[in-house]
Amino acid sequence: MSKTQTPRSTLKTTLKASTVAGLAAVMLATGLPAISQSFAEPVKIATPDAVPGFANVVDAVSPAVVSVRVSTRANPVSDDASNGFSFDFGGRGFDDLPDDHPLKRFFREFGGPNGGGPNGGGPRAERGDKGKPGRLHPTSQGSGFFISEDGYLVTNNHVVSDGAAFTVVMNDGTELDAKLIGKDSRTDLAVLKVDAKRKFTYVSFADDSKVRVGDWVVAVGNPFGLGGTVTAGIVSARGRDIGSGPYDDYLQVDAAVNRGNSGGPTFNLAGEVVGINTAIFSPSGGNVGIAFAIPASVAKDVVADLMKDGSVSRGWLGVQIQPVSKDIADSLGLAEASGALVVEPQAGSPGEKAGIKKGDVVTAVDGDPIKGPRELARKIGAMKPGSTVDVSLWRDGKSISVDLKIGQLPDDPQQASAEPSDQQSEEQPSSEKALANLGISVSPSEDGKGVTISTVDPDSDASDRGVKEGEKIVSVNNQEVKSADDILRVINAAKKDGRSKALFQIQAENASRFVALPIDQG
Repeated sequence: MSKTQTPRSTLKTTLKASTVAGLAAVMLATGLPAISQSFAEPVKIATPDAVPGFANVVDAVSPAVVSVRVSTRANPVSDDASNGFSFDFGGRGFDDLPDDHPLKRFFREFGGPNGGGPNGGGPRAERGDKGKPGRLHPTSQGSGFFISEDGYLVTNNHVVSDGAAFTVVMNDGTELDAKLIGKDSRTDLAVLKVDAKRKFTYVSFADDSKVRVGDWVVAVGNPFGLGGTVTAGIVSARGRDIGSGPYDDYLQVDAAVNRGNSGGPTFNLAGEVVGINTAIFSPSGGNVGIAFAIPASVAKDVVADLMKDGSVSRGWLGVQIQPVSKDIADSLGLAEASGALVVEPQAGSPGEKAGIKKGDVVTAVDGDPIKGPRELARKIGAMKPGSTVDVSLWRDGKSISVDLKIGQLPDDPQQASAEPSDQQSEEQPSSEKALANLGISVSPSEDGKGVTISTVDPDSDASDRGVKEGEKIVSVNNQEVKSADDILRVINAAKKDGRSKALFQIQAENASRFVALPIDQG
């Protein structure tokens, strides 16, 4: 060993240093190359010197935002059937009362029961405006905003739906009468029109496809009737489904929104409307930082239709649908859990006429993939009635397509959705073998359609998936069943095909759904 080398024992002792810096010092001492520390850079976002304020946005848009006051007419008092009341004078009739009886004097003055007292009522009764509409009474208020200089403005349907007269209050206090142009309950939008010899400050809709979670937003409205009020926050989420209907696609914002803000706009920092405030989540009824706004893209199309025709014309498929879960996808042999599962086509609907069957999965429309029921409802609804589309279906383990002529969505919600037939499901003594591996036992149904579920094991997969006693199994893997043997036959065929789950169509009292149950147990 040369004089310039460090003994191994010394090097070993020195390497016991526990830090990178110590190791580097050792290497320098021994003449070895030094190790420099290297770390990934932390996330850094360049920010302006000062957070932007909202005053410029508020100054520009406030003249376009209004309060909306709604009045309804009180129904005139009817003379029929004692105005809905029955009178009991201690077992005596009205004419049996003494002439000086207080009740007789009252009815003589104001009008008696069953069409009036003696002589048809007194002078006050004669002054009643029979047959004329009742007086207007203020009943509700909300917010709105102008979208054109000639006086068209947008608000929520639930603000104006029961109104007979409407008044808008400008930010300077000016009150103007407005008339209802059209409303759409499915998206909760309405359009009013102010006829006045002036030009109004108005705002435009933003391209909400560019809205990102975390963007600043400003809400302007009329909470609790206080008048123009401004709050600010951020976009908390996109595409929220709050269970209000098939067209749910809300923006969630955390700007303070309260009662009276309904129909008011939510702006971006460019002064464009990104959403229309329509609902809040609140256990107490007040703001908790969770508000929902109709996206500008939805509102823009609906408002255009309302301004043009006073109503919205939507395409209609006419099938009841549900999401495709992972279990359902496995039972049908689908590669992924996407599409819309057809529970029941409505009789005479465009879907039935095109050959769509229960158990089909709608996977695409005109080549555009369908992720779930909501996407299908929105896509079909946006299509023009009478147009023809190509619908891709998954049926019996393979993909097929059908040509479908889009129908006109009926105004009646009962007609717009497929209405499953009523169930008759009085529990009958079970005489069929128990389907023990599924956790259920069944018996023949009274009407001969399907089988009635007699018992459900509370520890079974069937119970976990919401299957209940008294419900009916109508089909398994889209094959009708009328006995336990039918079910077992279909299950055995599915096992031979290598499937681990089977798709059961369950019919309850007033609804039908599909449930995937594991069949590879036991």
